[in-house]
Amino acid sequence: METMNAVERTQTVLRGGIPDRVPVALHNFLMTAQASGLPFGEFLQNGEAMAEGHIRAWHEFGHDVLLVENGTAALAEACGCEVEYPPDTAPVVHAPALKSLDDLDRLRVPDPYKAHPLAENLKATRIIAREIGDRAFILGRADQGPFSLASLLLGMQEFLMQVALQEETEKLHRLIQFSLEVTYRYALAQMEQGAHITSIGESLAGPDVSSPRVYREYEWPYARQLVERLKAQSIPLSYHICGDTTAIVQDMVETGAAVLELDYKTDLQTIKAATRGRTTVLGPVDPSGVMAQGTPDLVEDKCQEAIEVLAPGGRFILCPGCGLPATTPHGNVHAMIEAAKRYGTY
Repeated sequence: METMNAVERTQTVLRGGIPDRVPVALHNFLMTAQASGLPFGEFLQNGEAMAEGHIRAWHEFGHDVLLVENGTAALAEACGCEVEYPPDTAPVVHAPALKSLDDLDRLRVPDPYKAHPLAENLKATRIIAREIGDRAFILGRADQGPFSLASLLLGMQEFLMQVALQEETEKLHRLIQFSLEVTYRYALAQMEQGAHITSIGESLAGPDVSSPRVYREYEWPYARQLVERLKAQSIPLSYHICGDTTAIVQDMVETGAAVLELDYKTDLQTIKAATRGRTTVLGPVDPSGVMAQGTPDLVEDKCQEAIEVLAPGGRFILCPGCGLPATTPHGNVHAMIEAAKRYGTY
């Protein structure tokens, strides 16, 4: 029997307490775009449409945590990157804002209340908070973290080459520090709209792309700085790196982030050992092979496995490990919700 609503349940988990059951989050912004019937490019640039889509999905699925975003290119576009909005998938950066590291002085921190598409994303968060923020826990994503945003501003290939060459380290750190300021300002704005927590994505810094040495030199200090600056404002941060983070999960814990968003490739026992009593885990169900392509029975099995390893002692939110594909069957999402109710009761 459920004795808490979604906000109470999730806040209890974040405090380190034991909720009535494991909360469920959905990384489902592409599913909401698909369900709207609008071209994705139109939907993902319209705050009212995004809010309506998330609220409609919440009424259908009854998940506890809403992850509000429009993809991974919002801050990059606001900083001057050329971004393409395909009709059937998430926006992508088409051209970087900088031609080289010599152009750093051209960069300016955007005003999230005026810059596109940040203002529309904030509008979506604001509407959702106004309409259901007392009943649903809202994660207003602050888009990309400093490392990943820096890579988009310079161009991913050029950025990673410069990281490998180690010839322009001072300029690289200046670019990442600038990106930190952009992310920090947007994170504050998300919270100002009524979000309960904010979040960054740093998948480019993870071991699937970058070595643990690169992570520790170019990502970790900035993630730690962001966590500390937000904590000073009583703002918790959720920290997302998809792929196999087994080699750096302990480092991720040491950033002090309130939540680690982890993917299915990361070893569950390693996650539990590193995070027990220290931070909350959100994840780690395979969004494609299980949620999008599997059966409800497979979803149930994988959710039960994750709950059995990660839920004891609390500090666990069941969720896909990364964004759900647009065509994910609704029946599989319902199976995830039901698995939390069946196996996640304390």
